[in-house]
Amino acid sequence: MTNTNRLPRATPEAQGIPSAAIRTFLQNVNRDIHDLHSFMLLRHGQVLAEGWWQPYRRPEQHILFSLSKSFTSTAIGLAISDGRFNLDDTVVSFFPDEMPANPSENLLKMRLVDLLTMNTGQETEPEGMRDFSADANWVRSFLAWPVPRKPGTHFVYNSMATYMCSAILQKVTGSTLLDYLKDRLLQPLGINDATWDRCPRGICLGGWGMKIRTEDIACFGQLYLQRGQWHGRQLVPADWIDQATARQVPSFPEGNIDWQQGYGYQFWRCRHDAYRGDGAFGQYCIVMPKQSAVVAITAGVPDMQAVLDRVWQDLLPAMQPAALPEDTDACAELGRELANLAMPPAAGKPSSPLAKEISGKTWRFAANDQKLESVQLYFDAKQTQLTIRDDHGNYNITLGHGCWLDGSTAFESAIGPRPVSASAAWTDEQTFVARLYYTQTPFSPTMTFRLAGDKLSYQYHVNLVFGPGKTDRDVLIGEISEGGCTRPPWC
Repeated sequence: MTNTNRLPRATPEAQGIPSAAIRTFLQNVNRDIHDLHSFMLLRHGQVLAEGWWQPYRRPEQHILFSLSKSFTSTAIGLAISDGRFNLDDTVVSFFPDEMPANPSENLLKMRLVDLLTMNTGQETEPEGMRDFSADANWVRSFLAWPVPRKPGTHFVYNSMATYMCSAILQKVTGSTLLDYLKDRLLQPLGINDATWDRCPRGICLGGWGMKIRTEDIACFGQLYLQRGQWHGRQLVPADWIDQATARQVPSFPEGNIDWQQGYGYQFWRCRHDAYRGDGAFGQYCIVMPKQSAVVAITAGVPDMQAVLDRVWQDLLPAMQPAALPEDTDACAELGRELANLAMPPAAGKPSSPLAKEISGKTWRFAANDQKLESVQLYFDAKQTQLTIRDDHGNYNITLGHGCWLDGSTAFESAIGPRPVSASAAWTDEQTFVARLYYTQTPFSPTMTFRLAGDKLSYQYHVNLVFGPGKTDRDVLIGEISEGGCTRPPWC
């Protein structure tokens, strides 16, 4: 369970920020960015504002993606301080049994520090992380990948390099990355139920796969702001904090400006002398030492720079050096804004003249790349149950009308059931739209069903994809194969 007493609370004005400025940030986000899931603002170690966009909620964990890397870096710093290994140790020295037959000179020179700074000498990221077959050996795949450049001279964003840090830590200590961090870092910060996905050989992924809550992210950022101190204890050496968050190497020379500011040990430098850990689609731990401030964000956005721009434009200039006069009206307005944060449910009407006629009918689909076999819709005045069958089985998802209904489903999940919140509406008499949020992730698929006589078209759209993948799948056409059942299964 989450512990909400780890960080004290204060009014924004007491810590030198107008409540109105934070409210402006939220309004601009809702207008221009839309898909923030949670937000916490700390200054001088105190929480000034916190909010979750429903159906996302405070107690629920959220996947971090590459923000996980900053926790991996911390574990490496702790192990170095314990004398387990050094930054200049070569990578191959840890894995003599996994070496390729003819290792290149550059591979032999690759050091632990080159993994941390994404300067491995590889020109592309090794592909091991795509292989979850039982006999996959990611360490061997990494070491077999070409190293055409001298390590330490060429930045390539490389999650497999971070995985290798995790593999080294486990090889040397005998503990997984997560277990190693539990006593040293996570439990002292009040993070008691973190999870971390593992490769087929049981090694924490390191570069991604960690799942914690928003306040956990905020505590981690505050620990770094305090240079490793937490409630009178030095959890992480201050010199490691300084090294990890400094500009160790140049990063991307082009593209988004906050990705051009340099890279440390699994931390990005930012404009305004700030730094951050971040993960795909807007998972952020932003630390602003000059302002003694931390911002923790989870999100599902395609444009991560837009989120940082709003922080720099709306929040940073509002931070004053001393406390401001209390503004009870503005503080109350901010409180209402935070309490009412929500993703709008599916827009449209709760019913259609066709609903009763088609309730319980089954539409079957010819063989297709999506492996979808059939769909059923059971309609009720307040909710709809969607039953989907694919090549793995049946999945039931309950959809709210004008609201979000919580449940869980293993549909399109390789790891079993996961939390989902869902809503649906008729956009016209023949079109029914279901919108889902997988609330421990940034992903929000939309399913559109269009009726035409005895046929049903089905289209699946997802809000975000990695790389150049498509957000829209091919439209499928199903045909009725059974009669209807007007009594929904929950009755």
